[in-house]
Amino acid sequence: MRVLDLPTTLDFHAFDRLAADLDEVSGERVLLDARHLRWIDPVGMLALLGAGRVAGERSGAPTLLRSPESTEVSGYLARMGFFEEAARFMEVDETRRRRSGSSDVLLEVTPISENHDVHAVVERVQERAGTILTRALNYPASAVIQFSVILSEVCQNILEHAEAPGWVAAQSYNWSRRLGRNVLVLAVGDLGRGFRGSLSDEHSGRYGDRWSDTTALEAAFIHGLTRFADQGRGQGIQQIRKQVRRWDGLISVRSGTARIADVPDWEDLPPMEQKLAPFPGAWITILLPERVEGDDR
Repeated sequence: MRVLDLPTTLDFHAFDRLAADLDEVSGERVLLDARHLRWIDPVGMLALLGAGRVAGERSGAPTLLRSPESTEVSGYLARMGFFEEAARFMEVDETRRRRSGSSDVLLEVTPISENHDVHAVVERVQERAGTILTRALNYPASAVIQFSVILSEVCQNILEHAEAPGWVAAQSYNWSRRLGRNVLVLAVGDLGRGFRGSLSDEHSGRYGDRWSDTTALEAAFIHGLTRFADQGRGQGIQQIRKQVRRWDGLISVRSGTARIADVPDWEDLPPMEQKLAPFPGAWITILLPERVEGDDR
């Protein structure tokens, strides 16, 4: 059995370390040791679910998950529905599976596999999103509809491009030390074909030997190319980029061995990263910061 020790912080910055650790495992049953985990966000949760599923498929045996020793972290994971979802394909401590009472969670870890899942997610999150966007982030009331469109588009991306199930989760946090503002974190991930696989039939020929995870992400993210031959179809990622930029937010997409991002001034994530540890599917991270006095958005 191979033991993978998780870092104390598992967020969008730590995704690559988890992918790299998993890439070194071949055929062995995996134990994901989260005992020392002290902070996790929706991106980390979905990454952990993806790693657990990939490890289980490679070894032919369910991945084991050792829960955090921190009752605060394990309680938060329970409220987010993480343990409940993980228990579908990982061996999880029975006492950690139960959700506890009411929750301040914006959107619990939610599987997306059919169209009705997307509609249910949008309906469920609208009221809570309105409270968070207007009160915590100081966005105008109209932002609720725009956020719902973004949420629908990123979830629909799983169904149309991945050809595999995926997950979505969202929550707001006070980044008092790091940014001095509240921030909304929205994570969407799947274990499907990724951008390169989705766009290959329509676009790989024009790129020839240059076709790769990097060029596929550039084609979709920068140039607006889609898997559809009809111009104007599948423009969701472009519209999401524009709206996130209006809100001075961050959007990044990791697929295969590359990541591309629109990066605001307050974040230091590189706009393009290549030769990352391979990880199946597509993983979208959106960070929306609180609007402060003087912002014109």
